[in-house]
Amino acid sequence: MLHAHAIGFDTAQLSTAVPRELVHKRAHAEVLLTGWTTHAEGHRHTVRAQWPRFHSFYWPRDQRFDPMLFVETVRQTLPLLSHTAYGVPFGNHLIWDDFSYRVDPRAMRVPAAPAEVELDIVCEDVRIRNDSLVSMVMHATAYLDGQRMGTATARFANRSPALYRRLRGPRYDLAAVRRTALPLPPALRPAAVGHCLPCNVVLAAGARPDRWQLRADLDHPVLFDHPVDHAPGMLLLEAVRQAAHAYRPDVTGMVTGMSVTFDRWVELDEPSWVSVTPLGGDDLRITVEQGQAVCLSAEVTTAQPALLTGAERVPALT
Repeated sequence: MLHAHAIGFDTAQLSTAVPRELVHKRAHAEVLLTGWTTHAEGHRHTVRAQWPRFHSFYWPRDQRFDPMLFVETVRQTLPLLSHTAYGVPFGNHLIWDDFSYRVDPRAMRVPAAPAEVELDIVCEDVRIRNDSLVSMVMHATAYLDGQRMGTATARFANRSPALYRRLRGPRYDLAAVRRTALPLPPALRPAAVGHCLPCNVVLAAGARPDRWQLRADLDHPVLFDHPVDHAPGMLLLEAVRQAAHAYRPDVTGMVTGMSVTFDRWVELDEPSWVSVTPLGGDDLRITVEQGQAVCLSAEVTTAQPALLTGAERVPALT
């Protein structure tokens, strides 16, 4: 009889995803990160990930990875390093203040095998109070199979469960949030927002061609992987991306950059609206409003079709 322990291999060479709890996911299948190293000098870290060639939500287009897959990789890095390198307890809440990214479309091609991604991370403005992380800025430079692919920066705060409960007040009740959430309005056509499946559309028609209602499907397996008391950041960033597609159909699947400021939580029991204003050239200003307040504002850069075919040079990443 052949016993498993008799097969000769070095288990240290085996690879796996990081524990899902470290990236604030319930589904193992949604964990992108595979490992990390914290370096002795300064606040420097290396984070490793693997991207599947196909994802049901972060759908590749024109044989290129979805930039939002990069965004989600960075998002998972925030809790990973907060817990492992900065001692943030499980149960704390990480709150985004602002986020930006930029990618090179030429480096986003889907290879013949799952892609190995490495993030060089530098953390700045790290604020510690009473041995507890208060806030910091995380800078990421990403390499896809060894080629520089993009950059991202996130400024975020760490809040204890007690403080978060005080900040959210009655909206902290997850059961009440689900009970009072708005019914889903009819979705736009998937092709109009750069998607293939109706379930992945997060915009509904508005009264103007440059304004749409946010759709928050609390049963979406990716965007609502676990219950939350407000519209999650990845839903809002996806709404920004889809609004760019809906406003400018020639985006052809690539929003190459965003610079986003989060001003207020977007609640799930009130309608919220996503609006686009052209800024000239390839740039757009996109806002998410609820009531009379702007909850999120973003400046978005879109790719011209020629850039996706390599006919023109993409500006260097900075």
